[in-house]
Amino acid sequence: MVDEVLYEVADRVAVITINRPDKRNALNAAVRQGLWDAWRRFEADADARVAILTGAGEKAFCAGMDLAEMSEAKRGVPPPDLMPDLGRNITINKPTIAAVRGVAYAGGWRLAQMCDLCVAGTSARFAITEALVGRGAAWAAPLVHMIPQRIILELMLTAKPITAQRAFEIGFVNHVVADETVMAKAQELAQVMIAGAPLFAMAAKKMVRAAAGVSVEEGLLASEAIFAPIYSSEDAQEGPLAFREKRQPNWRGR
Repeated sequence: MVDEVLYEVADRVAVITINRPDKRNALNAAVRQGLWDAWRRFEADADARVAILTGAGEKAFCAGMDLAEMSEAKRGVPPPDLMPDLGRNITINKPTIAAVRGVAYAGGWRLAQMCDLCVAGTSARFAITEALVGRGAAWAAPLVHMIPQRIILELMLTAKPITAQRAFEIGFVNHVVADETVMAKAQELAQVMIAGAPLFAMAAKKMVRAAAGVSVEEGLLASEAIFAPIYSSEDAQEGPLAFREKRQPNWRGR
């Protein structure tokens, strides 16, 4: 792990922190490598059930790519492995939460977008700013499954930032809270998830992805196939038994 990205686990929650506050947590090579290492570590970490991705400092979650480094490298089309993109070039089966304070611009928006849930502080600002620097924003394509098309086009064509409240109104953000309670809210959500069966959480993620952009019937068929192993798992027997015995389930993830 590199110092630009921190990884900590407590109470079964991994906190991944982009630790470059003096540069608004911009994505240079060290940060990108650190994120690869952190996500791989989380997926393999038996002690971690949920991950929270955040940025150090109060001004930025992540301001996007490090443009100075990009200019020096004279980078053209980004390679597929430039940075981890959950669900595309790296598989993360467990739930993830973006905890956003300050700006989440361009690549920073992309980081929040790829997480399963997003908690934003009142200072959070989201923008797709590539139009201002003449770069592409192919990464924004999944937004068509998350927010209305005309809103996406306005965001892309104007490059103007939107507030956390506006991001909540269009369905991109799950919760807007005071800046000082962003991590507490993310931790609260994580603990609620941990109380549930881990196999169910993994299947739920797969189901949402499989059902997006297909017919209702196709979505149902995909969902049935995804949840079939869950019904026959040990945890599916443990849950009702724990309910009957009036105790907390002892999830085994199998």
